[in-house]
Amino acid sequence: MPRYSQIAIALHWAIAALIAFQISVGWALEDLGARGFALYQLHKSIGITVLALTLIRVAVRYWKPRPAPVEGGWQGALAKGVHVGLYLFMLGAPLTGWALVSSAKVKVPTLLFGVLPLPHLPLGANAHEAAEAAHGLLGWIGVALVMLHVAGALRHHVQLRDGLMWRMMPVRSTALLFPLPALVPLGLVVGKAILPAPAAPRAEPAAPVGNSAEADEAPVANIADADNAAPPVENAVAAVEEPIGPPPTWAVQPGGSIGFAVGNDGETIKGSFGKWTAAIAMDPDHPESADIRVTIDMASASVGDAYKDGMLPGEEFFATAAHPTATFTVKGAERTGPNAYRAAGTLTMKGVTKPQTIRFTLSGSGKIRKVSGSASIARLPFGVGNGDSSTGLDPKVAVTFAFSATAE
Repeated sequence: MPRYSQIAIALHWAIAALIAFQISVGWALEDLGARGFALYQLHKSIGITVLALTLIRVAVRYWKPRPAPVEGGWQGALAKGVHVGLYLFMLGAPLTGWALVSSAKVKVPTLLFGVLPLPHLPLGANAHEAAEAAHGLLGWIGVALVMLHVAGALRHHVQLRDGLMWRMMPVRSTALLFPLPALVPLGLVVGKAILPAPAAPRAEPAAPVGNSAEADEAPVANIADADNAAPPVENAVAAVEEPIGPPPTWAVQPGGSIGFAVGNDGETIKGSFGKWTAAIAMDPDHPESADIRVTIDMASASVGDAYKDGMLPGEEFFATAAHPTATFTVKGAERTGPNAYRAAGTLTMKGVTKPQTIRFTLSGSGKIRKVSGSASIARLPFGVGNGDSSTGLDPKVAVTFAFSATAE
């Protein structure tokens, strides 16, 4: 039985293995968050590789025509339809993925295998939703087509015994009959194996004066600035009715949140910090006694998107390798209304210290208080969002925080 050309055979099995890998990885990416950034970049690199190999495969198909079909009728028509569908999938899936990245509001640079820059397609943000839907749909269509293709090959080899599979083997040898098809499940296994391990659950700190609060509520924006804004953890105000003496200290309870939000070309990017601690001393009746220090783990920032989350630790945004934490400190606050306060302090981020003001309110009484507040931070003085992908970001970042605290 005549075989395909050697180059067509090599391309067939290489593309098959890469598609299996892409399917295995693609299903998991949405749940990985920032841990999936490097894998997203690899997914994009392999997708463009599949696109390039498929274009070569199409050229080879016309350069060295394939062997004649071995079956006619509806079975032959179905086989031809599956082949056409597979080509459309191998071209369409990478192209829609490329379009998806190119039309995103925040432009995440793509380096193919960390070396070769991939330019964005000239698409507007209004194409993003359609590209995302098409890419996801093509993924499922591709799975169905691959299964039909495999089922057809097995039917010919096992049921009809017509030797059809030998056409896609470099030589007629049973030594290759299993290793080459095994590349497909191997691609699935490798894709699964390189996924990051599940994130370990965070333990809630038992220490009285600080706590690592997991962001609840909608994450609030991303980035941070410096003008007059509210750093994370505000004073947990107290309710001890001791007008004289040192102010009570407060322990922040689990479940609090520090969020941030920033405009981006007419839309809003929202995020939150998952880890932070606060050391708070304050008498609500004597706010001038306030002594507050909030420390934020900048690597815990997330906007719920693996692309963007992967960029946040970099030099363009938080530079967490050199500056892993941001700190807000306050000495003294002032009352601005019933249960309302204003505190002027300093925010240190990325090695830069600037004055920063926050506003907050207290509710509750006695030794249990709820705190909520906000601030507006100018990001540019801190060097946050200093690259090409940040050109659409607003200069001010809104910061919100909410938590409960108990007096010790």
